[in-house]
Amino acid sequence: MTGDLRIGLKESLVEEAIARAYGGAFADPLKDVQRANMLLGDIGETVRLASAGKLAEASMRLFHPLGFMLASPIESPEEGLSYFAEAAVEDKYDGIRAQAHVAGGEVKLFSRTRDEITESFPELPEALAGLPQDAILDGEIVAWEYPAGRARPFSVLQPRLGRKKVSDKMLREIPVAFLAFDLLYAGGELLLDRPLHERARILDNLLAAKRVIHERTDRGRNTSQTKLFFGDDDSIAPASVIRAPVFRAASPAELEELFAASQERGNEGLMIKDLNSAYTPGKRGKSWLKMKRELATLDVVVTAVEYGHGKRVGVLSDYTFAVWDTNKDRLLNIGKAYSGLTDAEISEMTQWFVDHTVEDQGFRRVVEPKIVLEVAFNNMMQSDRHDSGYALRFPRIVRLRPDKAAEDADTIERVKEITNNRMNDFLGQAGTQRRSFPH
Repeated sequence: MTGDLRIGLKESLVEEAIARAYGGAFADPLKDVQRANMLLGDIGETVRLASAGKLAEASMRLFHPLGFMLASPIESPEEGLSYFAEAAVEDKYDGIRAQAHVAGGEVKLFSRTRDEITESFPELPEALAGLPQDAILDGEIVAWEYPAGRARPFSVLQPRLGRKKVSDKMLREIPVAFLAFDLLYAGGELLLDRPLHERARILDNLLAAKRVIHERTDRGRNTSQTKLFFGDDDSIAPASVIRAPVFRAASPAELEELFAASQERGNEGLMIKDLNSAYTPGKRGKSWLKMKRELATLDVVVTAVEYGHGKRVGVLSDYTFAVWDTNKDRLLNIGKAYSGLTDAEISEMTQWFVDHTVEDQGFRRVVEPKIVLEVAFNNMMQSDRHDSGYALRFPRIVRLRPDKAAEDADTIERVKEITNNRMNDFLGQAGTQRRSFPH
Protein backbone atom coordinates (compact mmCIF):
# COMPACT_ATOMS: atom_id res chain seq x y z
CA MET A 1 0.00 0.00 0.00
CA THR A 2 2.87 2.38 0.72
CA GLY A 3 4.72 1.54 -2.48
CA ASP A 4 7.84 0.53 -0.51
CA LEU A 5 9.21 -2.95 0.06
CA ARG A 6 9.48 -3.60 3.81
CA ILE A 7 11.57 -6.78 3.81
CA GLY A 8 14.89 -5.45 2.58
CA LEU A 9 14.63 -7.06 -0.86
CA LYS A 10 17.28 -5.62 -3.14
CA GLU A 11 16.74 -4.98 -6.84
CA SER A 12 19.98 -6.82 -7.63
CA LEU A 13 18.46 -9.97 -6.14
CA VAL A 14 15.40 -9.56 -8.37
CA GLU A 15 17.73 -9.22 -11.37
CA GLU A 16 19.38 -12.51 -10.43
CA ALA A 17 15.98 -14.17 -10.14
CA ILE A 18 14.95 -12.93 -13.60
CA ALA A 19 18.22 -14.21 -15.06
CA ARG A 20 17.63 -17.65 -13.54
CA ALA A 21 14.01 -17.82 -14.60
CA TYR A 22 14.34 -16.62 -18.18
CA GLY A 23 18.08 -16.74 -18.93
CA GLY A 24 18.14 -19.82 -21.12
CA ALA A 25 17.95 -17.81 -24.34
CA PHE A 26 20.79 -15.43 -23.47
CA ALA A 27 24.57 -15.82 -23.67
CA ASP A 28 25.20 -13.95 -20.40
CA PRO A 29 21.79 -13.86 -18.67
CA LEU A 30 22.64 -11.81 -15.58
CA LYS A 31 24.65 -9.22 -17.51
CA ASP A 32 21.89 -8.89 -20.11
CA VAL A 33 19.20 -8.48 -17.43
CA GLN A 34 21.28 -5.91 -15.53
CA ARG A 35 21.93 -3.85 -18.65
CA ALA A 36 18.27 -3.94 -19.71
CA ASN A 37 17.10 -2.88 -16.25
CA MET A 38 19.72 -0.13 -16.15
CA LEU A 39 18.52 1.25 -19.50
CA LEU A 40 14.80 0.93 -18.77
CA GLY A 41 14.79 1.94 -15.11
CA ASP A 42 11.77 -0.36 -14.76
CA ILE A 43 12.17 -3.84 -13.27
CA GLY A 44 8.65 -4.80 -14.40
CA GLU A 45 9.39 -3.96 -18.02
CA THR A 46 12.67 -5.89 -17.70
CA VAL A 47 10.74 -9.00 -16.60
CA ARG A 48 8.37 -8.63 -19.55
CA LEU A 49 11.21 -8.44 -22.10
CA ALA A 50 13.15 -11.28 -20.45
CA SER A 51 10.14 -13.59 -20.45
CA ALA A 52 9.66 -12.89 -24.16
CA GLY A 53 13.37 -13.38 -24.93
CA LYS A 54 13.65 -9.76 -26.09
CA LEU A 55 16.12 -8.17 -23.67
CA ALA A 56 18.09 -6.86 -26.66
CA GLU A 57 15.15 -4.57 -27.42
CA ALA A 58 15.69 -2.62 -24.19
CA SER A 59 16.64 0.95 -24.96
CA MET A 60 17.46 4.00 -22.92
CA ARG A 61 14.60 6.43 -22.25
CA LEU A 62 15.16 10.05 -21.37
CA PHE A 63 13.80 11.13 -17.98
CA HIS A 64 14.32 7.62 -16.61
CA PRO A 65 17.57 7.84 -14.58
CA LEU A 66 20.44 5.48 -15.27
CA GLY A 67 22.64 4.04 -12.54
CA PHE A 68 25.60 6.15 -11.45
CA MET A 69 29.21 5.04 -11.89
CA LEU A 70 30.89 4.82 -8.48
CA ALA A 71 34.42 5.40 -7.22
CA SER A 72 36.64 3.31 -4.94
CA PRO A 73 38.56 4.94 -2.07
CA ILE A 74 42.35 4.98 -2.09
CA GLU A 75 44.80 5.58 0.72
CA SER A 76 47.70 7.40 -0.95
CA PRO A 77 48.86 9.30 -4.07
CA GLU A 78 51.00 6.29 -4.96
CA GLU A 79 47.95 4.03 -5.03
CA GLY A 80 46.11 6.64 -7.07
CA LEU A 81 48.47 6.17 -10.00
CA SER A 82 48.90 2.40 -9.70
CA TYR A 83 45.82 1.18 -11.57
CA PHE A 84 46.09 2.90 -14.97
CA ALA A 85 48.64 4.82 -17.02
CA GLU A 86 46.59 7.86 -18.04
CA ALA A 87 44.57 9.73 -15.42
CA ALA A 88 42.18 12.65 -15.40
CA VAL A 89 42.11 14.40 -12.01
CA GLU A 90 39.20 16.49 -10.73
CA ASP A 91 38.33 18.10 -7.42
CA LYS A 92 35.97 16.02 -5.26
CA TYR A 93 33.16 18.43 -4.48
CA ASP A 94 31.14 18.43 -1.27
CA GLY A 95 27.66 18.49 -2.81
CA ILE A 96 25.17 15.91 -4.08
CA ARG A 97 25.63 13.76 -7.14
CA ALA A 98 23.00 14.43 -9.79
CA GLN A 99 22.01 13.29 -13.26
CA ALA A 100 20.49 15.92 -15.56
CA HIS A 101 18.18 14.79 -18.37
CA VAL A 102 17.64 17.46 -21.04
CA ALA A 103 15.34 17.24 -24.07
CA GLY A 104 13.53 19.90 -26.05
CA GLY A 105 13.82 22.50 -23.35
CA GLU A 106 12.56 20.15 -20.63
CA VAL A 107 14.93 19.29 -17.79
CA LYS A 108 14.70 16.86 -14.90
CA LEU A 109 17.27 16.22 -12.18
CA PHE A 110 17.75 12.89 -10.41
CA SER A 111 19.73 12.02 -7.29
CA ARG A 112 21.98 9.02 -6.82
CA THR A 113 19.02 7.16 -5.35
CA ARG A 114 17.21 7.86 -8.69
CA ASP A 115 14.69 10.13 -7.02
CA GLU A 116 13.66 13.24 -8.92
CA ILE A 117 15.00 16.36 -7.19
CA THR A 118 14.11 19.03 -9.76
CA GLU A 119 11.80 20.86 -7.35
CA SER A 120 14.62 21.37 -4.86
CA PHE A 121 16.68 23.25 -7.45
CA PRO A 122 14.17 25.19 -9.60
CA GLU A 123 16.83 27.52 -11.02
CA LEU A 124 18.87 24.73 -12.65
CA PRO A 125 16.43 23.57 -15.38
CA GLU A 126 16.50 26.97 -17.07
CA ALA A 127 20.29 26.98 -17.02
CA LEU A 128 20.41 23.51 -18.62
CA ALA A 129 17.48 23.84 -21.03
CA GLY A 130 19.48 25.70 -23.66
CA LEU A 131 21.76 22.80 -24.56
CA PRO A 132 21.71 22.35 -28.36
CA GLN A 133 21.19 18.57 -28.14
CA ASP A 134 19.17 16.19 -26.01
CA ALA A 135 21.58 14.97 -23.36
CA ILE A 136 22.15 13.21 -20.04
CA LEU A 137 24.85 14.81 -17.90
CA ASP A 138 26.49 13.45 -14.78
CA GLY A 139 27.64 16.00 -12.26
CA GLU A 140 27.50 17.50 -8.79
CA ILE A 141 25.07 20.09 -7.45
CA VAL A 142 26.90 22.36 -5.04
CA ALA A 143 26.14 25.48 -3.07
CA TRP A 144 28.04 28.09 -5.10
CA GLU A 145 29.69 31.27 -3.92
CA TYR A 146 29.17 34.19 -6.30
CA PRO A 147 31.14 36.03 -7.54
CA ALA A 148 34.13 34.19 -6.03
CA GLY A 149 33.33 31.12 -8.13
CA ARG A 150 33.88 28.33 -5.64
CA ALA A 151 31.90 25.58 -3.94
CA ARG A 152 30.62 26.08 -0.40
CA PRO A 153 30.43 23.33 2.26
CA PHE A 154 27.73 20.66 2.12
CA SER A 155 26.18 22.02 5.31
CA VAL A 156 25.26 25.18 3.37
CA LEU A 157 23.47 23.15 0.68
CA GLN A 158 21.67 20.79 3.08
CA PRO A 159 18.67 23.06 3.89
CA ARG A 160 17.66 22.90 0.21
CA LEU A 161 17.48 19.11 0.03
CA GLY A 162 14.07 17.49 -0.15
CA ARG A 163 12.12 20.74 -0.54
CA LYS A 164 9.15 20.88 -2.89
CA LYS A 165 9.04 24.67 -2.74
CA VAL A 166 12.12 26.88 -2.48
CA SER A 167 11.61 30.46 -1.33
CA ASP A 168 13.16 33.49 -3.00
CA LYS A 169 15.06 34.06 0.24
CA MET A 170 16.64 30.61 0.04
CA LEU A 171 17.41 31.04 -3.66
CA ARG A 172 19.17 34.28 -2.81
CA GLU A 173 21.06 32.99 0.22
CA ILE A 174 21.98 29.53 -1.12
CA PRO A 175 22.60 29.79 -4.87
CA VAL A 176 23.71 26.58 -6.55
CA ALA A 177 25.68 25.43 -9.58
CA PHE A 178 25.69 22.20 -11.58
CA LEU A 179 29.29 21.03 -12.07
CA ALA A 180 29.24 18.69 -15.07
CA PHE A 181 31.97 16.07 -15.30
CA ASP A 182 30.57 13.34 -17.58
CA LEU A 183 28.16 12.81 -20.46
CA LEU A 184 26.10 9.63 -20.80
CA TYR A 185 23.93 10.48 -23.80
CA ALA A 186 23.99 13.17 -26.49
CA GLY A 187 22.60 13.67 -29.95
CA GLY A 188 20.70 10.39 -30.01
CA GLU A 189 23.71 8.27 -28.97
CA LEU A 190 24.24 6.40 -25.71
CA LEU A 191 27.88 7.06 -24.78
CA LEU A 192 28.40 4.57 -21.94
CA ASP A 193 30.78 2.33 -23.88
CA ARG A 194 32.92 5.17 -25.20
CA PRO A 195 36.17 5.87 -23.29
CA LEU A 196 36.19 8.76 -20.84
CA HIS A 197 38.46 10.92 -22.99
CA GLU A 198 35.89 10.78 -25.82
CA ARG A 199 32.95 11.49 -23.53
CA ALA A 200 34.91 14.44 -22.08
CA ARG A 201 35.57 15.89 -25.54
CA ILE A 202 31.88 15.62 -26.48
CA LEU A 203 30.90 17.22 -23.17
CA ASP A 204 33.31 20.11 -23.73
CA ASN A 205 31.86 20.74 -27.20
CA LEU A 206 28.29 20.50 -25.94
CA LEU A 207 28.79 23.05 -23.17
CA ALA A 208 30.76 25.39 -25.44
CA ALA A 209 28.14 25.37 -28.21
CA LYS A 210 25.68 28.20 -28.72
CA ARG A 211 22.61 27.78 -26.54
CA VAL A 212 19.15 27.20 -27.95
CA ILE A 213 16.47 29.62 -26.71
CA HIS A 214 13.25 28.07 -25.44
CA GLU A 215 10.52 30.65 -24.93
CA ARG A 216 8.54 30.14 -21.75
CA THR A 217 6.58 32.09 -19.19
CA ASP A 218 7.54 31.63 -15.56
CA ARG A 219 5.82 33.26 -12.58
CA GLY A 220 4.11 35.72 -14.86
CA ARG A 221 7.36 36.82 -16.45
CA ASN A 222 8.27 36.05 -20.06
CA THR A 223 11.92 35.14 -20.49
CA SER A 224 14.06 34.06 -23.40
CA GLN A 225 17.33 33.88 -21.49
CA THR A 226 19.02 30.62 -20.62
CA LYS A 227 19.56 31.65 -16.99
CA LEU A 228 16.45 32.53 -15.05
CA PHE A 229 16.09 35.02 -12.20
CA PHE A 230 13.34 33.83 -9.87
CA GLY A 231 10.91 35.98 -7.97
CA ASP A 232 10.72 39.76 -7.90
CA ASP A 233 14.22 40.27 -6.55
CA ASP A 234 16.65 40.48 -9.46
CA SER A 235 19.59 40.35 -7.02
CA ILE A 236 19.14 36.56 -7.02
CA ALA A 237 22.13 35.09 -8.84
CA PRO A 238 21.38 33.06 -11.97
CA ALA A 239 22.23 29.37 -11.76
CA SER A 240 25.36 28.20 -13.54
CA VAL A 241 26.27 25.08 -15.47
CA ILE A 242 30.01 24.70 -15.15
CA ARG A 243 32.41 22.22 -16.71
CA ALA A 244 34.29 20.69 -13.77
CA PRO A 245 37.99 21.53 -14.28
CA VAL A 246 40.20 18.58 -15.22
CA PHE A 247 43.90 18.27 -14.41
CA ARG A 248 46.61 15.71 -15.17
CA ALA A 249 49.12 14.12 -12.83
CA ALA A 250 52.06 11.92 -13.79
CA SER A 251 53.61 11.39 -10.35
CA PRO A 252 52.53 11.00 -6.72
CA ALA A 253 54.13 14.38 -5.96
CA GLU A 254 51.96 16.10 -8.58
CA LEU A 255 48.89 14.32 -7.23
CA GLU A 256 49.71 15.51 -3.70
CA GLU A 257 50.01 19.09 -4.99
CA LEU A 258 46.62 18.83 -6.67
CA PHE A 259 45.14 17.41 -3.47
CA ALA A 260 46.46 20.30 -1.39
CA ALA A 261 45.12 22.81 -3.94
CA SER A 262 41.69 21.13 -3.87
CA GLN A 263 41.49 21.40 -0.09
CA GLU A 264 42.58 25.04 -0.26
CA ARG A 265 39.57 25.62 -2.52
CA GLY A 266 37.39 24.10 0.19
CA ASN A 267 36.75 20.78 -1.59
CA GLU A 268 36.93 17.27 -0.13
CA GLY A 269 39.84 15.89 -2.12
CA LEU A 270 40.36 14.39 -5.57
CA MET A 271 38.70 12.15 -8.12
CA ILE A 272 41.20 10.18 -10.22
CA LYS A 273 39.77 8.63 -13.39
CA ASP A 274 41.05 6.30 -16.08
CA LEU A 275 40.89 8.22 -19.36
CA ASN A 276 40.23 4.99 -21.25
CA SER A 277 37.43 3.73 -19.02
CA ALA A 278 33.85 3.11 -20.10
CA TYR A 279 30.98 4.36 -17.95
CA THR A 280 29.71 1.43 -15.87
CA PRO A 281 26.45 2.34 -14.08
CA GLY A 282 26.15 1.07 -10.52
CA LYS A 283 29.65 -0.39 -10.50
CA ARG A 284 32.46 0.42 -8.07
CA GLY A 285 35.72 -0.68 -9.67
CA LYS A 286 39.20 0.77 -9.99
CA SER A 287 38.49 2.98 -13.02
CA TRP A 288 37.32 5.83 -10.81
CA LEU A 289 39.12 6.50 -7.53
CA LYS A 290 38.48 8.97 -4.72
CA MET A 291 41.17 10.36 -2.48
CA LYS A 292 40.22 12.05 0.81
CA ARG A 293 42.31 12.80 3.87
CA GLU A 294 39.56 11.65 6.22
CA LEU A 295 40.59 8.03 5.82
CA ALA A 296 38.83 7.09 9.04
CA THR A 297 35.26 7.62 7.81
CA LEU A 298 32.56 5.12 6.91
CA ASP A 299 29.16 5.30 5.27
CA VAL A 300 26.88 3.32 7.59
CA VAL A 301 23.19 2.40 7.93
CA VAL A 302 21.18 3.24 11.06
CA THR A 303 19.64 0.06 12.50
CA ALA A 304 18.40 1.23 15.92
CA VAL A 305 17.85 4.48 17.81
CA GLU A 306 17.51 5.47 21.46
CA TYR A 307 16.10 8.44 23.31
CA GLY A 308 18.69 10.93 24.51
CA HIS A 309 19.44 12.51 27.87
CA GLY A 310 19.43 16.05 29.23
CA LYS A 311 18.17 18.51 26.64
CA ARG A 312 17.60 15.58 24.26
CA VAL A 313 15.06 13.78 26.43
CA GLY A 314 12.09 13.01 24.22
CA VAL A 315 14.02 12.87 20.95
CA LEU A 316 15.76 9.90 19.32
CA SER A 317 19.35 11.11 19.23
CA ASP A 318 21.54 8.03 19.88
CA TYR A 319 22.04 6.03 16.70
CA THR A 320 23.30 2.45 16.38
CA PHE A 321 24.70 1.86 12.93
CA ALA A 322 26.02 -0.96 10.77
CA VAL A 323 28.01 -1.92 7.70
CA TRP A 324 27.21 -4.68 5.25
CA ASP A 325 28.76 -8.14 5.33
CA THR A 326 30.99 -9.16 2.41
CA ASN A 327 28.11 -10.19 0.14
CA LYS A 328 25.86 -7.30 1.20
CA ASP A 329 23.28 -9.78 2.46
CA ARG A 330 23.27 -8.74 6.13
CA LEU A 331 23.95 -5.61 8.16
CA LEU A 332 26.53 -5.90 10.96
CA ASN A 333 26.40 -3.37 13.79
CA ILE A 334 29.71 -1.62 14.34
CA GLY A 335 29.08 1.35 16.60
CA LYS A 336 26.83 3.97 18.17
CA ALA A 337 27.04 7.76 18.00
CA TYR A 338 25.04 10.66 19.38
CA SER A 339 27.01 13.76 18.36
CA GLY A 340 27.37 15.63 15.10
CA LEU A 341 23.80 16.49 14.06
CA THR A 342 21.98 19.72 14.79
CA ASP A 343 18.92 19.85 17.05
CA ALA A 344 16.76 20.54 13.98
CA GLU A 345 18.13 17.47 12.19
CA ILE A 346 17.58 15.28 15.26
CA SER A 347 14.01 16.53 15.61
CA GLU A 348 13.26 15.82 11.96
CA MET A 349 14.87 12.37 12.09
CA THR A 350 12.99 11.51 15.32
CA GLN A 351 9.70 11.73 13.46
CA TRP A 352 11.10 9.64 10.60
CA PHE A 353 12.31 6.92 12.97
CA VAL A 354 8.99 6.87 14.85
CA ASP A 355 7.17 6.40 11.54
CA HIS A 356 9.58 3.66 10.43
CA THR A 357 9.92 1.63 13.62
CA VAL A 358 10.17 -2.15 13.17
CA GLU A 359 10.22 -2.98 16.91
CA ASP A 360 9.37 -0.61 19.75
CA GLN A 361 11.40 -1.63 22.81
CA GLY A 362 10.41 1.42 24.84
CA PHE A 363 13.61 3.39 25.34
CA ARG A 364 15.06 1.84 22.17
CA ARG A 365 13.59 1.31 18.71
CA VAL A 366 14.72 -1.01 15.94
CA VAL A 367 14.12 0.87 12.70
CA GLU A 368 13.97 0.20 8.99
CA PRO A 369 17.57 0.20 7.68
CA LYS A 370 17.26 3.04 5.18
CA ILE A 371 19.07 6.05 6.67
CA VAL A 372 22.74 6.43 5.70
CA LEU A 373 25.21 8.40 7.82
CA GLU A 374 28.82 9.34 7.26
CA VAL A 375 30.67 8.75 10.52
CA ALA A 376 34.22 9.64 11.51
CA PHE A 377 36.26 8.05 14.28
CA ASN A 378 39.67 8.26 15.92
CA ASN A 379 40.50 4.57 15.96
CA MET A 380 39.16 1.12 15.25
CA MET A 381 39.70 -2.10 17.14
CA GLN A 382 38.58 -5.69 17.07
CA SER A 383 35.83 -6.22 19.64
CA ASP A 384 33.03 -8.64 20.46
CA ARG A 385 30.80 -5.75 21.52
CA HIS A 386 29.16 -5.70 18.07
CA ASP A 387 28.34 -8.50 15.65
CA SER A 388 30.74 -7.01 13.09
CA GLY A 389 33.66 -8.00 15.36
CA TYR A 390 34.87 -4.39 15.39
CA ALA A 391 34.23 -1.25 17.40
CA LEU A 392 34.89 2.41 16.58
CA ARG A 393 36.60 4.67 19.11
CA PHE A 394 35.07 8.14 19.59
CA PRO A 395 32.69 7.91 16.62
CA ARG A 396 30.83 11.06 15.58
CA ILE A 397 28.31 11.74 12.85
CA VAL A 398 29.79 13.85 10.07
CA ARG A 399 26.49 14.26 8.22
CA LEU A 400 23.34 12.63 7.01
CA ARG A 401 23.61 11.17 3.51
CA PRO A 402 20.12 11.46 1.95
CA ASP A 403 21.77 11.17 -1.46
CA LYS A 404 22.79 7.56 -0.74
CA ALA A 405 20.66 4.44 -0.58
CA ALA A 406 21.26 1.85 2.14
CA GLU A 407 22.91 -0.55 -0.32
CA ASP A 408 25.54 2.13 -1.03
CA ALA A 409 26.91 1.92 2.53
CA ASP A 410 30.35 0.44 3.20
CA THR A 411 31.03 -3.25 3.78
CA ILE A 412 33.03 -5.12 6.39
CA GLU A 413 35.82 -5.39 3.81
CA ARG A 414 36.28 -1.63 4.00
CA VAL A 415 36.51 -1.91 7.80
CA LYS A 416 39.18 -4.59 7.52
CA GLU A 417 41.06 -2.51 4.96
CA ILE A 418 41.16 0.51 7.28
CA THR A 419 42.28 -1.66 10.20
CA ASN A 420 45.06 -3.31 8.20
CA ASN A 421 46.30 0.00 6.79
CA ARG A 422 46.41 1.58 10.21
CA MET A 423 48.33 -1.39 11.62
CA ASN A 424 50.83 -1.19 8.76
CA ASP A 425 51.27 2.54 9.36
CA PHE A 426 51.84 1.88 13.06
CA LEU A 427 54.43 -0.84 12.38
CA GLY A 428 56.17 1.38 9.84
CA GLN A 429 56.37 4.27 12.29
CA ALA A 430 57.58 1.95 15.07
CA GLY A 431 60.29 0.60 12.79
CA THR A 432 61.42 4.14 11.95
CA GLN A 433 61.62 4.99 15.64
CA ARG A 434 63.66 1.87 16.36
CA ARG A 435 66.07 2.77 13.58
CA SER A 436 66.28 6.36 14.79
CA PHE A 437 67.41 5.61 18.32
CA PRO A 438 70.57 3.60 19.15
CA HIS A 439 70.28 0.74 21.62
